[in-house]
Amino acid sequence: MTSIVLSVLAILVCGALGALAGFGAVSMIGWTGTWGAIVAAVIGMVVATFAFAVGAAILRRLGWLR
Repeated sequence: MTSIVLSVLAILVCGALGALAGFGAVSMIGWTGTWGAIVAAVIGMVVATFAFAVGAAILRRLGWLR
């Protein structure tokens, strides 16, 4: 049960990080509307996936995950 809770927490944290990155990038460019939302979503998903993968790799390297 602890593993599931920690996985959900990690997904939420990485998703929030991705959302902030996507929103920040689109805001910096100045895009709005549908295309701004699509670009923000794509950037957010890429950043969230990368953050989750890097986090898992670091925890495996430290021996905290199998």
